[in-house]
Amino acid sequence: MTTAGTHRPSGGAFSALATRSYRIYLMGQSLANTGTWMQSIAQDWLIFSLTHNSTAVGITMALQFLPILLLGLHAGAVADRIPKRRILLTTQTLNLVATGALAAVTVAGAVTSVDVYAFALVSGVIFAFDSPARQSFVTEVVPEDKLRAAISLTAAVFQATRLIGPAIASVLIVTEGSGWVFAANAALYLGPTIGLLMLRRSDLCAAPSAGSARTPGAVREAVRYVRGKPEVLWTIFLVGMLGTFGLNFPVVLTAMAKSAFGGDASTYGLFNIVVGLGSAVGAVLAGSGARPKTRIVVGAAILFGAMQAAAALAPDMVMFLVFIAGMGFANLVCQALANASVQLEVDPELRGRVMGLYMLVFVGGTPIGAPVAGAVTSHYGARGGMLLCGVIPLLAALVTAAAIYSRRRRARLARMGGLAETGPLPMPAGQA
Repeated sequence: MTTAGTHRPSGGAFSALATRSYRIYLMGQSLANTGTWMQSIAQDWLIFSLTHNSTAVGITMALQFLPILLLGLHAGAVADRIPKRRILLTTQTLNLVATGALAAVTVAGAVTSVDVYAFALVSGVIFAFDSPARQSFVTEVVPEDKLRAAISLTAAVFQATRLIGPAIASVLIVTEGSGWVFAANAALYLGPTIGLLMLRRSDLCAAPSAGSARTPGAVREAVRYVRGKPEVLWTIFLVGMLGTFGLNFPVVLTAMAKSAFGGDASTYGLFNIVVGLGSAVGAVLAGSGARPKTRIVVGAAILFGAMQAAAALAPDMVMFLVFIAGMGFANLVCQALANASVQLEVDPELRGRVMGLYMLVFVGGTPIGAPVAGAVTSHYGARGGMLLCGVIPLLAALVTAAAIYSRRRRARLARMGGLAETGPLPMPAGQA
């Protein structure tokens, strides 16, 4: 069976733009991503303003990502059975409705913390089905030899919108209130919906999912498959630790803005813009060059943890901004290369389930990590919470590096032992 891993990437970081279907897809995603960052700022600031408690921010994150912990693997199996375009059209519509409802109660001044919690939970259920379909749908809108460039460029655009979304959200929150941020995001969901409707069957670079029949044990098959690929397994472990503990930005950055630096929503927006700037540079860099290597993924994770720990101890705002820019850079290099390496190494018919497992581990740990980070931040201060979120991924990356090195060393020794058992190679005729 031929896997994606047999295809070599072609072109540079922007080579995927040569494909019409990918351009349409990317344009729609850029609008949706802008709205996502706007909503993220507004939701985090709204719950913090309603409760004045970092733990509440952590609870909101936990509710938002709890569904993928419960549904992630099964949602990946759904993405392998049902055409991904149909799934994405459904999720975009549901997102528009849910966000519009939160906008209405917020603009009316009737919003409560319970409303925010409920919205986080509903949007989390939608995300659980949207994410594996979206991750694997990229392979249908771009040729496989440009897959790595497409994944990295998509990540770069996602982070570039992080420069725009928080800025717009900060202005709207200060001038009009959080409700209008949610209303704007609801409107922006029309972007990817229109883009998906514009895609013709002839535009797609790979055959859409044929809607395969449901088979018993499909999820267990994906788990067994990943266990048989140790470097894929360790990559998924590493991104899981980053997702669980390292990426609790809403918890630690809101607290750093308010407590450590005495700022407001605009300060929090500035922090997200700086992280996004570093992330965009990292994602573009990750999209160029040769095939993604595990050692670069691990090295980027080590750098990410070190940058976040250093940011927690930064003596002033300038140093803090420098460190979080480096943190964003390392995070996106790690994320983009990890995502690409996993997708390139798995068989196409299992890609939806494997990416469901990937996203389950990546964001499914947030219901554990976010409340822990929120509790540590509430009890030990913003710097204590941020330090925790840097040290744990750093240690996880070092463990991953040691495990991969040990496995490769054992494999080399086994090969050398095999050669020794067979004896010296025969010399060519005439040289004896």
